[in-house]
Amino acid sequence: MLVGRDGARRILTAVSRPAEQAGLRVGMPLTKAHALLPGVTTMPADPAADAAALGRLALWALQHYAPIVAPDPPDGLVIDTTGADHLHGGEARMLTGLVNRLSASGIFARAAIADSWGAAHAAARFLADPVCVLPPGKAGETVSPLPVAGLRIPPETVAGLHVLGFSTIGDVLTVPRAPLVLRFGPLLGRRLDQLQGTISEPVDPLRDPDLVTVRKVFGEPIGAPETIARYTAGLVRDLCAALEKRGLGARRLDLLFHRVDNSLQAIRIGTARPARDERQLIRLLTDRIETIDPGFGIEIMDLTATLAEPLVLQQAVSSLIEAEEADLAGLVDVIVNRIGAARLYRIAPVESDVPERSFRRIPPLSPETGTTWPSRWPRPARLLARPEPVEVMALLPDHPPASFTWRGVRRLVKRADGPERIFGEWWKRDAELAAVRDYFQVEDTGGERFWLFRSGNEEQVASGIGRWFLHGIFA
Repeated sequence: MLVGRDGARRILTAVSRPAEQAGLRVGMPLTKAHALLPGVTTMPADPAADAAALGRLALWALQHYAPIVAPDPPDGLVIDTTGADHLHGGEARMLTGLVNRLSASGIFARAAIADSWGAAHAAARFLADPVCVLPPGKAGETVSPLPVAGLRIPPETVAGLHVLGFSTIGDVLTVPRAPLVLRFGPLLGRRLDQLQGTISEPVDPLRDPDLVTVRKVFGEPIGAPETIARYTAGLVRDLCAALEKRGLGARRLDLLFHRVDNSLQAIRIGTARPARDERQLIRLLTDRIETIDPGFGIEIMDLTATLAEPLVLQQAVSSLIEAEEADLAGLVDVIVNRIGAARLYRIAPVESDVPERSFRRIPPLSPETGTTWPSRWPRPARLLARPEPVEVMALLPDHPPASFTWRGVRRLVKRADGPERIFGEWWKRDAELAAVRDYFQVEDTGGERFWLFRSGNEEQVASGIGRWFLHGIFA
């Protein structure tokens, strides 16, 4: 537990999960905590260090997930994922990946996506376990059963609402607003409006002074796509000049549009390699301008190299003998920024005899790994995501199939080759000590070739269940 001061009192500012299960709560006096849980370990709180750590975490999220990120003290981040979630495979996958990466670093996190900051704040702290994506337009309904503490109001306001009999957000939403505002002040009414999205709540985005940033401020707001594209090109040229002075190339660019209504719109692009080519970056950014809603006009544009790496330009060497190798970086960047990085990849070998573990996905322009697949037995061009059960007729249990039925279609086997016996990786899991698969390559009467296996060796029960599965299809 961490202990801080509230005036002359010493109170708990953070508690561990076991302590929370024992009845301790943030804000509880230290004397009461010792009475409930004698001998509990305490440490002095360091708010300055916590704020610095939260800022570093926000900068990490800015570089990896979205162009609009801000700390939400004392223990949260607010991230506007609009225009960036498609790069991570959608909202749910992006949120799950974020929580998993934090968990791998020893940080327990819960996250939620909603139409408004207020709804996401409440859902993340009282609903998400660990990830929650609220349906669009139904944030109010979803968070109504949650405690009133989810409204981001002071503890004394929460206590006052409890005294009046309000325990959930829905209880507060269903009563007239004026008496509550008269008693507790305008903050409560504003939080309710922000929760429902009836008033905007702009996010003040984090910006690190070490990041390369250029800005354009307009005397009159702009809104035409052609005008936005023209000024975008100018910002790219200025940014490339600044990157060149530092010897850097951009890997990720964020273009922020500050509208006159105090809201933000953003475009995020990424490159497979550090880039400083003006034409390439201008094309990637202007391709996304159609996703921007200028509203009543844009008054400020910010372009930031959120992620930059050293870039050393090399002189192209002309050869009359060897053909010039095509540079696919530009094509890869265009495709990735349209469909997302998770959908474009190469397959690289992994040293494993188990087929579904013998490959991994790598970025499309990654260097060769130096490993190859074994050539003792041919492998199918298409490997199913999961082996699918088939009904097989064979002369003997250890013989290849004479026929099999897959997805309701019976196929007669004309030729077969095998078996290739593959054992489980016993050094990874004890359950695979006796696991066995016998693979057969079979060709049906129509000329199609399949990869089937029988689990188990018919001698040991632990080796498998003796059923047949289809695992791949040859070209």
